[in-house]
Amino acid sequence: MTYRAFTFLLGIILSVQLTFAQTTVSGDAIRLLDQWLEAQVDFDRLPGLTVGIVKNQELIWSKGYGKADVAKNIPVQPSTIFSICSISKLFTATAIMKLRDEGKLQLDDEVSKHLSWFTIKQQQDSGPITIRTLLTHSSGLPQEPDFAHWTESTFPTKEQIIEKISGQETLYPTSTYFHYSNLGITLLGFIIEQVSGVSFDTYVTDNILKPLRMNDTRTTFPENLWREKMATGYSELNRKGERKMVDKFQSKGMAASVGFTSNTDDLARFASWQFRLLEHGGKEIIKASTLKEMQQVQYMDPNWKTSRGLGFNIAQYDGKTFVSHGGYCPGYQTLLMENPKDKIAFIIMINAVGTDPYKYFHGMRSVLSKACEDDLTEKKENQKLEEYCGLYRDQLWGSEMVITPWGNYLAMVTLPCENPKHALTIIKPVTGDTFIRIREDGENGDPITFERDKAGKVQKVWRHSNYRVKVK
Repeated sequence: MTYRAFTFLLGIILSVQLTFAQTTVSGDAIRLLDQWLEAQVDFDRLPGLTVGIVKNQELIWSKGYGKADVAKNIPVQPSTIFSICSISKLFTATAIMKLRDEGKLQLDDEVSKHLSWFTIKQQQDSGPITIRTLLTHSSGLPQEPDFAHWTESTFPTKEQIIEKISGQETLYPTSTYFHYSNLGITLLGFIIEQVSGVSFDTYVTDNILKPLRMNDTRTTFPENLWREKMATGYSELNRKGERKMVDKFQSKGMAASVGFTSNTDDLARFASWQFRLLEHGGKEIIKASTLKEMQQVQYMDPNWKTSRGLGFNIAQYDGKTFVSHGGYCPGYQTLLMENPKDKIAFIIMINAVGTDPYKYFHGMRSVLSKACEDDLTEKKENQKLEEYCGLYRDQLWGSEMVITPWGNYLAMVTLPCENPKHALTIIKPVTGDTFIRIREDGENGDPITFERDKAGKVQKVWRHSNYRVKVK
């Protein structure tokens, strides 16, 4: 992205009002996030990453970093398609709840009522395995069908899963523990087919994806788009610091659990639909009351640390409740985090495994939170601050440091860092090219001085009698 294009983008973002903790998101916060993510893609050796921030009905910011395909040098865009892996489960859960709203099934129906061939061996004194226990991962089912699909990337068909199910057995009696089960959500896909009378793909496409205009979301891996509009997946880092390309795959009979592909733009539509339905009520695909039910705690693990809704994971961060789902499958990791109360969502999509999407979510969330705490909406125009902004490096062995506007002050952040909020140092102008650090208690700290070259351009920043050189 050129500087002119980036400046234009910032102008757009500054004009978009984002209610978050009773304030607005500033362009300074977005600018810091952009600089942090650009650096982290390199330092974390990610092939590619795309992120998005949704506020109610708007995708207020999205951007791609790195490459969708390294060998072909194809850049990642917000429109780039990724495998979203287990985020697929949210669409399957929505389809189940739609059928429930229509009176075609009940959550406490036993699975065997709809799937007569479901004869898995259960633990002694177990209660019935129901649709509800599948949705909350409390059924006691094993995590996977009895196939080596994660090792070999060859997923079983529906017929193969049915053939082997009677040879499997549950791990626990129902409603004993949370135990994540791809097998359980796969069974929900089969129930959708049985109850609706059409294929899983047809039902979800016609009843969810098309109404929401999610035109780049599919229940399958679009092989014809692979290594072009569909990002190429890559492995974990090996000991040489390399990531290997992962071959394409089809989830076949496990599509309801792990098979979907999508992009940032479409997942933003999915999040906006939820915020819209919760705000206005009524019915759009499902009832508003049904969505609330899905996003309320329906099962709490005995450890009191894991709580599940119907399809959704539910957790609190800094006192705010987020409903979410992550995804992990060959070559891809993804995350969709939503705060229904504040109507804000975060989307993270990576075309590699062995990464941590939650790190990027927490970094994005915490920077927005910090911007709210510091009330950057009161920023006054100070063009002189731009003179000091840029990327600085130590001469010999140190890390990078970015200096960027932060309201009426400047923010200094060392790179790489796990969370830019925690690495943030705020400095305020004193006189000339001298600034002073603001301590966490608001008091003045140590001085920071900038040095100019003969042409009057800022070239160094001095702190503790040592300096960094401005390189960008």
